[in-house]
Amino acid sequence: MTSVQSSDVQSSDGCVVTVRFDIRPTDLAAFLAAVKQNAAQSVQAEPGCRRFDVLTPAGGPDGSVLLYEIYRDRAAFDDHLASPHYHAFARATADMVLAKAVGLYDLTENARP
Repeated sequence: MTSVQSSDVQSSDGCVVTVRFDIRPTDLAAFLAAVKQNAAQSVQAEPGCRRFDVLTPAGGPDGSVLLYEIYRDRAAFDDHLASPHYHAFARATADMVLAKAVGLYDLTENARP
């Protein structure tokens, strides 16, 4: 799994995180249930989490899942990574993940602040 360091991103209007997972086909339903729960808990419990979308391919799931997350700033994302619900999700899904790619971006424009 990819590790993310605090010095990797300079925050502007927000910190955007994308995570692409390739999931073992037999584990896809369980992974989707767990990631949807993690997303809901992140939005509800983390004041710095502005958005947390779980995306699957149009036409039906094929084992890939994309997360699109927006945080107030890098510190808010770091808070997410330290949260109990994130750690529970990571532990519960670790054996389901075949590959994971994390992207970090500065939010420089937002159509709806």
